[in-house]
Amino acid sequence: MSYLVTIGLEVHCQVNTATKMFCACATSFGDEANVNICPTCLGLPGALPVLNRRAIEKTILTGMMLGCTTPPITKWDRKNYFYPDMPKNYQTTQMDLPLCIGGEVPLYDHCYPSDAQKSIARPSQVIRLNRIHLEEDVAKSTHLGNASLIDFNRAGTPLMEIVSEPDLESGEEAFAYLRTLQMILVQGGVSDADMEKGQMRCDVNISLRSHASDPLGAKVELKNLNSTSAVRRAIHFEIERQTSELDAGIAQIQSTRRWDDDRGETQMMRTKEDAHDYRYFPCPDLLPLATAELVERMSRQVPELPHHRAKRYMEDFSLTRYDANVLSSDLGLADYFEAALDPQIAAKKTANFLINNLLGSLNERNIAIQDCPVKPAGLSGLLALVENGTLASNQAREVFIAMLEQPEQSAAQIADALGYKPTDSSALEELCEQIIAQFPDKVAEIKAGNDKLLNFLTGQIMKSCTSKPNPKMLTDLLREKIIGQG
Repeated sequence: MSYLVTIGLEVHCQVNTATKMFCACATSFGDEANVNICPTCLGLPGALPVLNRRAIEKTILTGMMLGCTTPPITKWDRKNYFYPDMPKNYQTTQMDLPLCIGGEVPLYDHCYPSDAQKSIARPSQVIRLNRIHLEEDVAKSTHLGNASLIDFNRAGTPLMEIVSEPDLESGEEAFAYLRTLQMILVQGGVSDADMEKGQMRCDVNISLRSHASDPLGAKVELKNLNSTSAVRRAIHFEIERQTSELDAGIAQIQSTRRWDDDRGETQMMRTKEDAHDYRYFPCPDLLPLATAELVERMSRQVPELPHHRAKRYMEDFSLTRYDANVLSSDLGLADYFEAALDPQIAAKKTANFLINNLLGSLNERNIAIQDCPVKPAGLSGLLALVENGTLASNQAREVFIAMLEQPEQSAAQIADALGYKPTDSSALEELCEQIIAQFPDKVAEIKAGNDKLLNFLTGQIMKSCTSKPNPKMLTDLLREKIIGQG
């Protein structure tokens, strides 16, 4: 039997601030264990929290990027639980008055898994958000065979929890949701959102029911998934598991399960707690916060979002949807593209060279766009040589590779050193006349319809030249002369 799948995601994302949420300890990744700690991080008796203003501002900014509203008053609460990664036995978080309420996340088509982009079930889907609240991260636990190690460097790092409504219906949509959200957070400068570093983690709530009119099925939570591909695989497995059990008459119970990536299966951890099990109550150490001044200031810092930028590129520069999406997916790439634009060169040509040549060359060398040795003005100079006919497209690629190795040299200097020099039209015509006279049999075949032999004649001219004229210009000129003689 087939069932309707309902999925909601809770995304935990570290805010990229210099210090922790409630103390002045540095946030870090990869430092020696337990060096960035203090009595507040460790939850020692008598240690009092102090709010991190920048973390609050960036969370409000996140809400604005995602269309949330911020209540005029927000407050902090204590969520009580007993885990080794939180020695004070409670987490300072937000319950009924979070910083951000409502909002939505669009699912970018290009953020779906590559094997699913041609069969998107619900194109242009938008996933509603319930809330975004700010809390402190817990310590990092490393479980060994007979012991567990705790690193408190992460404890107290500002952590946004972005809670969706149960609007998702598949692992592919969950994948796209996470990739889209990650892109927006990174481009907004609020988080590095690196899942490999644990800066972004995801809990999945999933339930099955027979008909749309039925109440939602028992919610099963999958905890702490740390990659988009793991989320997709875990959802696929859980749908199959619940389907099999429901078909066998086994009712599902509200529970929490973990994903074992090596085995490719979920495993029971515990039956699920409800909110009352955590015994929330207002934090007695932190006063409620008026947000009006923060909201007014952060409203001036909302950046252009990827889908808005892509729309602008299509409208202003006549780029294809694909090209616009590629360029807008990376803020550094978008900035490079805009800086490289030349009013004398079609934006489409600049975009094509970036996407088809520059990106691949940088990836081969493991160079980020921000560290590209060839600056945007240098690329503009290279494309100008293509525009004026000095270089053909394949010659431009060769010159660009040389520019990566010799960034102090201009495109014109490298082109000249490689023998790619402008050739005036009279000189090109003379070369064409000579080769036409030299190969009358080939010319006859071209006149008879064998256009491929034009490349042969072009090649013969290129071999005989001390310089390296633009082969496309030669081929076009040969075609004009030969057909004109017919």
